[in-house]
Amino acid sequence: MADLRLPKPTREMMERRRALAPATEDAFRAFSKAVFSEGALDPLTKQLIAVAVAHATQCPWCIEGHVKAARRADATDEQIMEAIWVAAEMRAGAAYAHSLKALDLMGGD
Repeated sequence: MADLRLPKPTREMMERRRALAPATEDAFRAFSKAVFSEGALDPLTKQLIAVAVAHATQCPWCIEGHVKAARRADATDEQIMEAIWVAAEMRAGAAYAHSLKALDLMGGD
């Protein structure tokens, strides 16, 4: 049976990833830097969105990185938790909305 635990990221892993595709790694880092820079949305708002998305996509490394980044951008604990609740509602809301598909397939009187 495969080990489903996620490995702890190490500097060696990150260096190997870059060595295997340096141009792509550089492009991704530049893209990420551009996305999270000041724009129509301030960096704090962007990090709160990222916290919510990280929870919706269930990426533990993204959760860790973006909660820390949100704190560095002066997010309060309450703001971070509210963003997480928004993500929870969106995931639950999708199941609720898609129940209409099941109702349609089940037919009705």
